[in-house]
Amino acid sequence: MHSTDTNILPKSANDLINRKWKFSELISDSIVRERWEKVRKYFFLRETTYDMSNRCNLKCDGCYYYEGEKQFAKENRDTEAWRALMVNEKNRGITYVVLAGAEPSLSPELLQVCYDIIPLGSIATNGVKHIDRSVDYMIHISVWGNDETSYRTRKAKDLLKKQIKNYKGDPRAVFVYTFTRENIDEVYEVIDIIKDADCKITFNMFSSPVGYNGSLRHDTDSLKRTRSVMLDLLDKYPDVVLFSPYSAVAHTHASSLHNLYSCPYPRMNPSKDIGLGRSFRQYRTDLTWDRSAACCVPDTDCDDCRHYAAGSAVVTARMYRHAIDPETFKSWLDYVDTYLAIWVRGYDKGKNLCEDMYPPPGFEL
Repeated sequence: MHSTDTNILPKSANDLINRKWKFSELISDSIVRERWEKVRKYFFLRETTYDMSNRCNLKCDGCYYYEGEKQFAKENRDTEAWRALMVNEKNRGITYVVLAGAEPSLSPELLQVCYDIIPLGSIATNGVKHIDRSVDYMIHISVWGNDETSYRTRKAKDLLKKQIKNYKGDPRAVFVYTFTRENIDEVYEVIDIIKDADCKITFNMFSSPVGYNGSLRHDTDSLKRTRSVMLDLLDKYPDVVLFSPYSAVAHTHASSLHNLYSCPYPRMNPSKDIGLGRSFRQYRTDLTWDRSAACCVPDTDCDDCRHYAAGSAVVTARMYRHAIDPETFKSWLDYVDTYLAIWVRGYDKGKNLCEDMYPPPGFEL
């Protein structure tokens, strides 16, 4: 069982953290070294995101897309213009694309163009419309509760049934359950349906758009409750859930990802010297981008950001902060292993190396 005590580390933890560790010592264990070699093969990934459509077939409370200036960009649906963009992106070193929107499945011809040029990537979709198998990206299907809740918050009837029908047994599909303040317990009903459909699930946290103060926004109690449920599901459904204890810690912490790790995306990072500050762009539907607004989920309130997509870069980019003791480093490896299983086709998640919760470096649980 995972430790759910948020104040006490395992007895050996204090001994482990009260000394300086060499990196060679952290990977001296053969299992840890094997996991390190497994994940570091993917350090070549360089991501950028693209809005494929400003149209959507749902209307969701708290939607990120319909905030800020990006929603007003004119749609460029010219496949040759997109092909030229993708070629240029590949030439400047982008190796991984995140296709989003509004709703990317409404532009199937553009998805195919992107895949033909850069074959590593993922698509964030509501799952209402099936995406052809010829586009062999990971497909992240957003789930915001059971069908009753989906109807209330997304104005969609029988949404989960439609999603399952479209992606049952599809190896590309990962169902992304977004925990809000209102739907925490519903995940048990949802996960049984997803398990029966031979699909995988991972977890996201509702992160408020700028100015949002609605009922979906988390509070201290809902963060604690969500963490407990995440760990419970990880124990009960290890073959279905793509997650780790440290993932739960990072995404349900009282502090946002930016405050815990300092966000490397251009919107919050003025440096253009290395990493995402230099390479990342967030293209709008008119194929323009604005560095001052560029992040993985634009127009999110950074002080409330616990988004799974943000963590895929924010946490994984902080390897050296986690290379301080064996358990913290193993926790980070579990996080990276989870991230790769969610985002990269053909990558299989391994067994979590660290089953207890350890705090983000410099913070309490």
